[in-house]
Amino acid sequence: MTEKAKRDYELVVLARDKGDQKAYADLLEAYREPVYYMLLKMTRSTLDADDLTIEAFGKAFRSLDDYSPEYAFSTWLFRIATNNCIDFIRKQRMQTMSMDDNEGSYQTYAAKEVNNMVSLSSSPEEEMISEQQKLYIHTVVSKLKPHYRKLVEMRYFDEMSYEEISQSLNMPLGSVKAKLFRARNLLMEIIRKNPQR
Repeated sequence: MTEKAKRDYELVVLARDKGDQKAYADLLEAYREPVYYMLLKMTRSTLDADDLTIEAFGKAFRSLDDYSPEYAFSTWLFRIATNNCIDFIRKQRMQTMSMDDNEGSYQTYAAKEVNNMVSLSSSPEEEMISEQQKLYIHTVVSKLKPHYRKLVEMRYFDEMSYEEISQSLNMPLGSVKAKLFRARNLLMEIIRKNPQR
């Protein structure tokens, strides 16, 4: 194990076993930019790369119990980020296809995704885990101040674009993006303090 890998593993142990906030912050600081630039290459969108970077760290921090020092933390984190990004791109394509279909269906993309998740789920245990994850996400978001919570719900639960949120709230587009950026950072703080077990 390299010195860097040892240092990362020590931080993982502190974060996982002791809930050490500085350890979470150090891991985030060490890998945020490399993860972001990898995702930027995959998505070619600064907004999507930013969203997916936060999601990747959230997933990794909630799954630290699954991490094994057999692999470097960076390798494990990049695999989580890559898989999450591939899922995102696949969903984007499915959404485009569903909007282009000729069946005239008014079923929302989100509803289709829920149906797909249920139908593809191989066991009741997986469905229960999925429900627990959704509950965890809603619980974390509920801890935000109301104006941040509303923005996060519109962006991630209602899948509204930045432009749609701007129009709906009569708020300048730049303010929407800035507030959402701040909200995502606050969410990361909450996740670091209350990692899912």
